[in-house]
Amino acid sequence: MNLPSLIAVAAVALASLTANPASAHSLDSLQGEMHKKEKYFEVKDRPAPEFTLRDAKGNDHRLSALRGKVVIVNFIYLGCTDVCPLHTEKIAEIQGMVNSTPMRDQVQFLTITTDPDRDKPEVLSAFGAERGLDLRNWAFLTTTPGMPEDATRKLAEQFGHKFTKTADGMQMHGIVTHVIDREGRWRANFHGLQFEPTNLVVYINALVNDRDRHDVERSPSLWERLRSFF
Repeated sequence: MNLPSLIAVAAVALASLTANPASAHSLDSLQGEMHKKEKYFEVKDRPAPEFTLRDAKGNDHRLSALRGKVVIVNFIYLGCTDVCPLHTEKIAEIQGMVNSTPMRDQVQFLTITTDPDRDKPEVLSAFGAERGLDLRNWAFLTTTPGMPEDATRKLAEQFGHKFTKTADGMQMHGIVTHVIDREGRWRANFHGLQFEPTNLVVYINALVNDRDRHDVERSPSLWERLRSFF
């Protein structure tokens, strides 16, 4: 099955699940399953580092202003020619699945540059559209005026990974996708590029529904129900 077909099937499955709150399994149970099925998944469950950054149009984005939404955060820089473009493609795929369901208005995607001196607004403005990202719930963020040049690299460190500048202007770094819940708690990381996008979408769905049901008789989990469509 090709990617558009996978997205379409996932959209139908997720739409039916999100429309029926009783079908959501407990988050704790889902996290336990995720650990078994997704080796690149890591639970964090702590307050997310607060930040205020600016998009290409000069609009400020404050994390605390996004309460009520699940927020997906990733760090890249446009001078990176290997893993950063691949990370962006992964985020675009995940956003496509999310935005094909009723979750679209409840999830915000934020990509943060760690090279604000080079990634100027005119460069940022075309970035998302060229790579298939939906501007309705995605923004590419950089520093606000007066911030030090390394501010977003230090923010990345608060999220647990480093972007270390080298002599040639490149940056050594890892790849992590961060998940923040509707109350501003940093709930999980998905490491690298090898995790299954469907697993992250299922986890986002659980946070959107934010249920903690404990069924007396075990029914198929959200993960199992979605995966059965493939």
